[in-house]
Amino acid sequence: MKWYPHVTVATIVERDNLFLMVEENKNGALLLNQPAGHLEQNETLFTAAIRETKEETQWEIKLEAFLGNSLFTSPVNNITYMRTSFIASALRQDQSQPLDPDIESALWLSIEQIRANKHRLRSPMVLSDIERYLTGERYPLTMLEHF
Repeated sequence: MKWYPHVTVATIVERDNLFLMVEENKNGALLLNQPAGHLEQNETLFTAAIRETKEETQWEIKLEAFLGNSLFTSPVNNITYMRTSFIASALRQDQSQPLDPDIESALWLSIEQIRANKHRLRSPMVLSDIERYLTGERYPLTMLEHF
C-alpha cells in the first residue's frame, strides 16, 4: 500500500475577539475545530479554504494571510494530515446554505472558551494555529503559488 499524506486546509477567522469554530460529530463525539477540510481535485488551497469555510459555517470569507503548515499523524486512524492554515476575515453569513452533514453547529468562541475545551479539540493543530495567530504570525498569500 502506497503511503501519502492527506492534504487539508483550515481557516482562522476572528471577529470581536471571538474565533469562528465548528462543532462536528466524529464517531459520536462532538469535537471542536476550525473550519477545515480536504483539498479536492483541481482546486487551489485558496479555493479549498474558502469553500470549506462556507460549507461548514455558512460564512463567506476573504483570505487575508497565510498562517503556516502543520503535519500531524492522528493516533485514532494513523492518517497523516498536511494542513495549510489561513487567516481570513468574515464577510457575510448565508443562512440559506446548509451545513455539512457532520457539522452540528458553527459558533464564535473566545480563546478562553477554546482553551477550556482543549479536551474536545479535533487535533492539537486547532489550538496551535490560534496561538500562532495570537502571537502575530502571518505571511503574505503570495508565499503560496498554484500552477
